[in-house]
Amino acid sequence: MSVMRKALIIGISGQDGSYLAELLLKKGYEVHGTSRDSDLSNFYGLKKLGIFNRVKLHSMSLIDFRSVMQTILQIEPAEIYNLAGQTSVGLSFLQPVETLESISIGSLNILEVLRFHKLPIKFYNACSSECFGDTGGKAANEETPFRPRSPYAVAKSAAFWQIANYREAYNLFSCSGILFNHESPLRPARFVTKKIIDTACSIAQGRKIKLILGNISIFRDWGWAPEYVQAMHLILQQENPDDFVISSGKSTSLEKFIDLTFQYFNLDYRDYLLIKKELIRPTDISFTLGDSSKAKKILKWKSKIPVEEIIHRMIIDNLSKDRN
Repeated sequence: MSVMRKALIIGISGQDGSYLAELLLKKGYEVHGTSRDSDLSNFYGLKKLGIFNRVKLHSMSLIDFRSVMQTILQIEPAEIYNLAGQTSVGLSFLQPVETLESISIGSLNILEVLRFHKLPIKFYNACSSECFGDTGGKAANEETPFRPRSPYAVAKSAAFWQIANYREAYNLFSCSGILFNHESPLRPARFVTKKIIDTACSIAQGRKIKLILGNISIFRDWGWAPEYVQAMHLILQQENPDDFVISSGKSTSLEKFIDLTFQYFNLDYRDYLLIKKELIRPTDISFTLGDSSKAKKILKWKSKIPVEEIIHRMIIDNLSKDRN
């Protein structure tokens, strides 16, 4: 009788954690997940995907070394996916200390447990395209220097180099996926794409509201989140640990994203958009674009869902909630 592989998803309650749990369950894993308080967490994503009762949940504080150690030693997973930490770029300007601790110190605690106990666990770390900063309109790959422009990006950059350092110094199977923006119906409402979708749907249904945003001239490389978690899994299935840029390879302006969303309802977004200067970040990235040639060659992974289809899927999901 074969033993099921165990996977531990740290930060399972978020968008990526929920889709990754669904993927791993389909692949026959025994899936464990953590949040800071599993009794109080909503786990909306797991419930929406219909897998809440199939996942073993644990309470764990990522910035508490003892809590991290006890959880990992108790579960003894074959793979760890760290998707936890403060996830909002905008919020990181308001909470820089919490952002740095939850991302950088959290990753370091996991690495130290693996090093100290000499555990043969494969470790995936969620890095971010925000680390690249502005690349002058060029596509970023694994060799592009980091120029972080937010507390969030600084924290993610620190965690990335910790992962690389422990891989080289202690021979740990530790990897980072440098993921560009990826969206889905499970995005929290505070994220701009979800805010646009929800507002447009509400307006189309008769609510007299405005879409209130900051800088809409930025360009982003957007992909479909369920595809991106496939890349996370593939990264840990390789013979040797390595880092990979995961992106769609196409950049779209936020204004175009808004336009496409409102076009779905035959509406002119300019009739509903309100720009507020206070929503503009102290520093922002004007353009992001990823080059995932390495992932395509080694992982055999490629983004397939274009931004137009992503918008349509998010709209359809939003409208279906009102019919249920």
